[in-house]
Amino acid sequence: MAGPPTLQVQTYARGDVPREAMDLAVQRVRSLLRLAPEPVLFARVKLTLATDPAVEHPAIAQANVDLGGRLIRAQATGETMREAIERMGDRLSLRMERAARNWAAIRGSQPVAQPAEWRHQSLPAPRLPYYPRPLEERAVIRRKSYALACQTVDEAVADLELLDYDFHLFTEKATGEDSVVYRTPDGYRLAQARSRPHRPITADVPITISEHPAPRLAAHEAITRAAGFAGHHHPSGCDAPGGGEADD
Repeated sequence: MAGPPTLQVQTYARGDVPREAMDLAVQRVRSLLRLAPEPVLFARVKLTLATDPAVEHPAIAQANVDLGGRLIRAQATGETMREAIERMGDRLSLRMERAARNWAAIRGSQPVAQPAEWRHQSLPAPRLPYYPRPLEERAVIRRKSYALACQTVDEAVADLELLDYDFHLFTEKATGEDSVVYRTPDGYRLAQARSRPHRPITADVPITISEHPAPRLAAHEAITRAAGFAGHHHPSGCDAPGGGEADD
């Protein structure tokens, strides 16, 4: 009797990535997905090896998985590609365990058993390789446009964790405001396009809320302000079509 078909994992390499490193990453992801709590609809591994000698951790390993329509992403860096792959595998395993425990809670608006678990059970997430370039050398390298999901703050934090992001753009369900939740050294922070202190926002996860509206900046203004992302929003609300853009 034939066994189950081998899971097809898409691969993408950037830089001088050894073939054996890609094979190792695919094997690691396949071994984890055998225990997936939901059907695996899609899986991709992306390995990047930076050539800039100033980058402290030049190896980046990323896995993107679709479990029954729910996206999970894990990313890690390392001094070597093997180190990055092992860290990525650990993060993917943690996110799959979290998805299994909280599957109903995340989408069913049920309370999560441990309100602070998104932060306290997270593995350390070192930032991607970054070189502090002078202002005149900075440039937009990628731009994304997409429709914002209408979510509660707890759902947005859940997506941020499962997708392994530093920030997540969404439309906050209670206020209808385009919002961003992002990581801080102390947990999470929420900022909105228009601050509405008279409409309090409740959440189970520990989170601080900015009292100031998000600044409206052109791309060239954002470049001089910070090296990270700049958000541009199209006013929408949960009942109207809209979207957001993010520049890296």
